[in-house]
Amino acid sequence: MCSRVHRVLVALAAAGVVLLSAGCHREAPPAAAAAMQAMPVQVSPVQPTNVPESDTYVATVKSRRSSTMQPQVDGNVTKILVKSGDHVRPGQVLMQIDPLKQVAAVQAQQAAEIQTRAQFQYNQSDLQRQKQLFEAGVISRQAYDQAVQNMGTSQGAFTASQAQTSTQRTLLSYYQIRAPFAGVVGDIPVHIGDYVSPTTLLTTVDQVTDLEAYIYLPTDRAADAKTGLPVELLNEDGKKLASSSIYFVSPEVDNGLQGILAKAPVPANSNLRNGQILNARVTWQTRNAPVVPVLAVTRIGGLPFVFVAQPSGNGFIAHQKNVQLGEPVGNNYPVLGGLSQGDKVIVSGLQMLQEGMPVKPLG
Repeated sequence: MCSRVHRVLVALAAAGVVLLSAGCHREAPPAAAAAMQAMPVQVSPVQPTNVPESDTYVATVKSRRSSTMQPQVDGNVTKILVKSGDHVRPGQVLMQIDPLKQVAAVQAQQAAEIQTRAQFQYNQSDLQRQKQLFEAGVISRQAYDQAVQNMGTSQGAFTASQAQTSTQRTLLSYYQIRAPFAGVVGDIPVHIGDYVSPTTLLTTVDQVTDLEAYIYLPTDRAADAKTGLPVELLNEDGKKLASSSIYFVSPEVDNGLQGILAKAPVPANSNLRNGQILNARVTWQTRNAPVVPVLAVTRIGGLPFVFVAQPSGNGFIAHQKNVQLGEPVGNNYPVLGGLSQGDKVIVSGLQMLQEGMPVKPLG
């Protein structure tokens, strides 16, 4: 029994020695972490610049010269010489309506003209003969006067016949539908063989080199609407298609749209088409205001914030500010409040920034 107790005491003593040894060799606590390194960031100082005040409206492109082609005569379409989208020259034949009846009318009138001319020429010669006989005392004054009358009557009939022939030839030209000016052919709803009349729409011809944008401005902008205002024509994505300026402002309000019509010429190289609907950004005025880059703005709960590099001790820290912004202009937001001139707005590494984080401004 004493031997067993002795062994237990020896084991406990050995364990104590081990623990004491481990305690003597315990490592010292780690040193304090080194100070956080400043993060390099690109900054953009808040500086005043020219900021345009503008609004965007729906606009429609229209041709200054657009013609609706309708026939002046009745008949069946026998030829369609163009297709939609064709570029045509002034006077180019687009379609033909069956001219057979009118051709017959022209030929009949030409025959009538020949008859009246022959009668006129006969009476003209007869007058010369009658004049010689009258002067020789062979015929009476009455016979001579009769010859003068016959010649005048036949001359009038011949002149009238010539005019009628010209009229019939003009009517014959109406059976050919010609382009009134250089332009592009629109939709062609008729087909060969269709019977058409003066109320039938054959096609349209639009001049593509002389377009203008129709912009309806709100009536509350009536005092600001004037010629010379800059206009940017934009597609649905906001991409600028062309630049122009207002050259016409209607003195009246459109009753249907309750807007003021303004027109701006469309540059010839814009590749816009007649009837195209797009957006028009009208710049009302330009004012001097501070701006911040769009890339510097983050939104939290729908509110816009920016980080600025704020001086702190011997360096800078990131400080988040709530700002009030206007509508974006290009790649910048006009600043309405929350920033001061000269503030260094951080534009890079925003996803890694935290309030109070040391930063090193670059740029």
